[in-house]
Amino acid sequence: MMTGNLLTFGLFVLVLSFALVTTPAQAEQNAFSTRVARSADDIHPLLVGMKVPDVVLMNVEGNPVRLYSFLSEKPTVLVFYRGGWCPYCNVQLAQLRTIENDVLELGYQIVAISADRFENAAKSIEKHNLHYTLLSDSAKVAAKAFGLAFKVDEKTLERYSKFGIDLEAASGVNDHILPVPAVFIIQNDGSIVFEYVNPNYKVRLNAQVLLAILKVENERAKTESKETKTHN
Repeated sequence: MMTGNLLTFGLFVLVLSFALVTTPAQAEQNAFSTRVARSADDIHPLLVGMKVPDVVLMNVEGNPVRLYSFLSEKPTVLVFYRGGWCPYCNVQLAQLRTIENDVLELGYQIVAISADRFENAAKSIEKHNLHYTLLSDSAKVAAKAFGLAFKVDEKTLERYSKFGIDLEAASGVNDHILPVPAVFIIQNDGSIVFEYVNPNYKVRLNAQVLLAILKVENERAKTESKETKTHN
């Protein structure tokens, strides 16, 4: 059912022109963004062509790590998910596991960020037998900087409580902020070449669709590299 919905690409897929350019001043402003939207529908995410901020996150050992320490290694599929308590997120994480070898062969890596405490991120790795990187953004620094952070309303918190979901326990922070689920394809220099952002947390970018997009982007990059060498 998820595949059928996502293959239509009619659900808030934000794919903009590769020619879109962001000035250094704009990139610096994005790096210090602390905006929290009133709802998931009110977010203002970074766009294709912009460079992502070098935010500091926590790895599953509880150590601070800079995002660019990963991005500088190779092009990255950067995934924002709500947390290990979210069944839709868990399905997505498991789907990503099935394509990881293909992603690596194409020269990319997968890095997933959630609002979970680092201890809970570690539990997700064990639970789903994941080999790609999970990072903790419990302070929501990355979610805010990427323009994905929103405040969960009281009605939703009450509904979560009935299902035994405790956002404070999951993140270790009493802010009731979550990221809108998103997928970014980011080059080594931090520039965004593709993104999928959907306020409807039930609808995620299907792993096979993502893999197809990576293959297209990989071919585009190869062609661009060949043309550059020819002109030089």
